[in-house]
Amino acid sequence: MPLDEWARDQEMPIRLGVFFLVFALMALAEIVVPRRKLTVAKTGRWASNLALLASNTIVLRILFPTAALGTAALAEASGFGLLPASGFPAWARFVIAVVLMDLTIYFQHILFHAVPLLWRLHQVHHADLDFDVTTGARFHPIEMVLSMIVKLAVVALLGASGAAVVAFEVLLSATAMFNHSNFRIPVNVDRWLRWLVVTPDMHRVHHSVEVDEANTNFGFNLPWWDRLFATYRAQPRAGHEAMTIGLRGLRDPSLCNRLPGMLALPFSKRTSYAINRAG
Repeated sequence: MPLDEWARDQEMPIRLGVFFLVFALMALAEIVVPRRKLTVAKTGRWASNLALLASNTIVLRILFPTAALGTAALAEASGFGLLPASGFPAWARFVIAVVLMDLTIYFQHILFHAVPLLWRLHQVHHADLDFDVTTGARFHPIEMVLSMIVKLAVVALLGASGAAVVAFEVLLSATAMFNHSNFRIPVNVDRWLRWLVVTPDMHRVHHSVEVDEANTNFGFNLPWWDRLFATYRAQPRAGHEAMTIGLRGLRDPSLCNRLPGMLALPFSKRTSYAINRAG
């Protein structure tokens, strides 16, 4: 069976299997070797963050039933896209597609910080008062819809294969849970690991209330973009145990860590502009 056909047939089992495996491993690691002491009770936060994840999954399946994989299949059937026309071997097109889709997510992330209207949506992610594996799953549904539209456009433009799309989606989901996790990695291991993947200590800096720190480390999967485009910061000034997570002026749990407040936050007068107004 061709790889693309296999990827299309097995997409959901692969994605669900990897999600539950990585989530369970990260949740266990947070209990065994926590990095920071949490400031908000887990029960309510986790229920709200996971409810938001479930809501987003339903919304995206309704609006985009075939999602990026369907776009890849259409592009493949029509011969559309830059990569099929490149003449590169299949393995090279696969690697290039995954890397360029990750680069797109990096620039999209910066855009959601820089444009006030987009920041209103993205602040739902940053408003979490703690930082753990569920933080990687909390995004406003409208942000997820906009992100999917960008993803579909990039998949079509590249002519990315179904296998590349599935690989990228699985990697993005797994690394988002990994780099938002509240577990301790030895400093010497982290120092080398962050050359290969965005680590929790690297990404936690991005969730600081300090504006200059929150405007760094935009990568989700591959760590190279932040170094290449000068948005990398190694450590928070206050240290990981003492740094404050979230947004200044948005410390109300009813807005930050309860589902109704999270959904309403982009439309609230209490919206924080702290990050997107930074220089």
